Amino acid sequence: MDISLNPTLRRVAAISLLALIVLCVAWETVLAPLRPGGSWLLLKALPLAFPLRGVLRGNLYTMQWAAMLSLLYLMEGVVRFMSDPPGPSVTLAAIEIVLSLAFFLSAIFYVRPAKRAARKAHRS
Repeated sequence: MDISLNPTLRRVAAISLLALIVLCVAWETVLAPLRPGGSWLLLKALPLAFPLRGVLRGNLYTMQWAAMLSLLYLMEGVVRFMSDPPGPSVTLAAIEIVLSLAFFLSAIFYVRPAKRAARKAHRS
């Protein structure tokens, strides 16, 4: 069973995940922290670090569960975009939305050929 996985999608997933980690840390420490001097919310980047190695390697299982994890960051971005007062936090929330969507879509489309091949092999 020869599965053709798209290396561009893997790179987009890795870059968007790394960028999302950097954004989360920078947002809560320097760019627009809830409290002056930063806040413990920077720990929200920690769950994104767990799948980083597998995403960089293109591990299918890691891509699948990390894609589901990214939906939490999409949700946070939407909530903060809609509820935070106008300012840098709203812009950062929009960037978080874009990065989490980029990761989710690239990870899902990266895994898609393998899932199709597995379904096809299961049927025969």
